[in-house]
Amino acid sequence: MPIKIGRYPIEVFGHVYTDMGEEAVYDRNCQHCPYLGRECTKPRKSEPHIKVGICTLGYRGSFLDHYEPVIICPYRFLDEVVYQSIHDRFFPDWENTRWVKEVNMGVSGNVDYVAVKTDEKGTTVDDFFCIEFQANGTTGSPYPYVKDLLRVGHYEGNYTYGMNWANEFMKTMMQQVYKKGQVVSQWNRKIVFVIQDVALQYLESAVDTSDLRADMNDVVHFMTYSLRWNEKDNKFDMYHDRWVSTDLEGVNRILAGANSSDYLTEEKFLRNTIRKGKEDGVLSD
Repeated sequence: MPIKIGRYPIEVFGHVYTDMGEEAVYDRNCQHCPYLGRECTKPRKSEPHIKVGICTLGYRGSFLDHYEPVIICPYRFLDEVVYQSIHDRFFPDWENTRWVKEVNMGVSGNVDYVAVKTDEKGTTVDDFFCIEFQANGTTGSPYPYVKDLLRVGHYEGNYTYGMNWANEFMKTMMQQVYKKGQVVSQWNRKIVFVIQDVALQYLESAVDTSDLRADMNDVVHFMTYSLRWNEKDNKFDMYHDRWVSTDLEGVNRILAGANSSDYLTEEKFLRNTIRKGKEDGVLSD
């Protein structure tokens, strides 16, 4: 049977919260991230020596009909499936591919990874491709759940937190899509953003994504990934879900927010202005 998913951490320090095996307990006690192969890099703001360790959180947004494990740490995407699917989609003929981390793009900041095509020894770079990871973020703190897990091996309390969908995917990610998309467009290159399937579902429910399609000629690409329960190994496996793309005009549509058909008419806006002006005493009856 799949584990129960509710409004609490689902994966902590790389393991599902129900896993009490030797490796899972060791990683929790040592604050070890199995995806990085070293200590977790997400500290508590009030206690930097303590690492949060949460990879995914259970959540059910208004656009979902059931709870899902939502990725809140970008290192959760450090999975061979991600690298291989990007390779197969965008540069399948590259025999020698190396991944360079955190490369400066000038005014657009750093890009998470650059896949480079090299000779066999890795001394000559013949081509490159930019990749950016984007996870979700939280409001409030789910860390008390981790404290419960470390202390007694299960969740005892009921703590409050939320998911910051709009900030992470509309404000943070889409601004990066716009800035980095402009740069790579000048180079006649492409950039891919790696996100979870539920992130794209959120965007499709909240803003105008009508220009999303699947066109290799586009500048901006999104590769989405889903987490599926592996009953045999008692863990969630990552799978490539969808590939969609758009041009810079499509990016502008998303940044503009809602579909134009949902925009307030000028007449209704004027009525709102008059009503509010009267309430404030700025306008008279």
